[in-house]
Amino acid sequence: MATKIVDLSTPAEILSPATSKVTLASNYVNFTASGFEQWAQQYLPELYEAEVERYGNRSLSSFLRLVGAEMPMSSDQVIWSEQGRLHIKLDATVNDGSANTFTLTAGHSLRVGQTVAISFTDASSPAAYTGTKVGKGYVSVVGATSATILPYEYASWDAFVTVGITPAITADGDSVTMFVYGSEFGKGTNGMAESIQPEFESFSNKPIIIKDKFEVSGSDAAQIGWIEVSGEAGQSGYMWYMKAEGDTRTRFEDYLEMSVVEAVKKDTGAAATVDGTEGLFAAIESRGIVSEGFGAANANSPTAAEFQASLDNICIELDKQGAIEENMLFLNRAASLAIDTGLALLNGGYDKGTSYGVFQNSEDMALNLGFSGFRRGSYDFYKTDWKYLNDQTTRGAIGGIEGVLVPAGTTSVYDQMMGKNIRRPFLHVRYRASEMDNRRMKSWVVGSVGASNSDLDAMEVHYLSERCLVTQAANNFILFNDTDA
Repeated sequence: MATKIVDLSTPAEILSPATSKVTLASNYVNFTASGFEQWAQQYLPELYEAEVERYGNRSLSSFLRLVGAEMPMSSDQVIWSEQGRLHIKLDATVNDGSANTFTLTAGHSLRVGQTVAISFTDASSPAAYTGTKVGKGYVSVVGATSATILPYEYASWDAFVTVGITPAITADGDSVTMFVYGSEFGKGTNGMAESIQPEFESFSNKPIIIKDKFEVSGSDAAQIGWIEVSGEAGQSGYMWYMKAEGDTRTRFEDYLEMSVVEAVKKDTGAAATVDGTEGLFAAIESRGIVSEGFGAANANSPTAAEFQASLDNICIELDKQGAIEENMLFLNRAASLAIDTGLALLNGGYDKGTSYGVFQNSEDMALNLGFSGFRRGSYDFYKTDWKYLNDQTTRGAIGGIEGVLVPAGTTSVYDQMMGKNIRRPFLHVRYRASEMDNRRMKSWVVGSVGASNSDLDAMEVHYLSERCLVTQAANNFILFNDTDA
């Protein structure tokens, strides 16, 4: 492009501004040319037009997109049911061991003719007996809050628990645990007298309304200041005041996820004037499994035995629940590194500080110790960092949680609104929507700038969403608390 040198000392020379931000021969000023001596170079600032991305991608949303889905709803609340246990386990109290009677809670499911296994333990004399002793019995009489259970092997439970043990490991009034393993009836007798109705629990959650706003005055909108940006909302190139709008929108999108992760319901008598909703952490704390850290993960240096013990405890807890084979671990940096260290220690190829057995015994790959997946027992675990737990403007600033374990796949539940069984991801978001209004993510402009619907000399961009999180089968989730916090 040809360069036109303009001499401001000559009045006939006139600069012609361009209508767009481009360099043309008619609007290019050369401050080093003749006639510009009054513009000393030292008075001109060195300008970096590009915005420095000092925090990288600042957006935190992505967790729910990885593990869940979003579905509309038209009501003020979402209700779902979850199946109960298939088999019967009861906690009881020994009423009279010599008379073979036990005290049960009202509404128990024991029936005459059933056979049970009863676990007796000794809390008072561990030196005499340090484990449990399990006996088998036959249910002969059942009352509203009691039952007579006859032992198969001895005349009474007192006689059973004292065999080879002094003193007796269970006394009247002690607690026992039992479960039904079958039934037995004599020849020519009637069948089972009662039936058992399937148990289920009903859960509900209510959506909350989330709002935010961006505002710029008409004067500021007219005073354009250019800067080269690349924002999380997809902006690129030279932008002006709408860069701030992009940041506001990105922040609001993060709030949509953070709200349903952190939210809690209002307790009766609490000071809050709004109802709240049940978020992910609250759902796991009330209906799931809470672990006090991942073994020695808080120290970031578990031994092989410590790590294996903590991992085995997780598998044992999962066995007690749905035993879902594939699970996702979303962790902060400390817990993630501790798992990497623990896996390296357990690796059969660990030698002289280098672990390479999981890399097909290739020493060339030995330094890649960022494990993304592993298997223990019948469970597959897939590990990833959760930026939300590391960011110093969110959970990373206050700590308290090392991560969560989320089961992969879907679950079948009965939807009371639809009246049938449906399959849903264990985690999914429900948002309010109808033919008239979709409140998943609304935005609109108010004012006289960029719109003509108000006498307000400004542009207001409003954002709104109404949503809640559905955490189904929360008993399969694990919340890892940070015991150092």
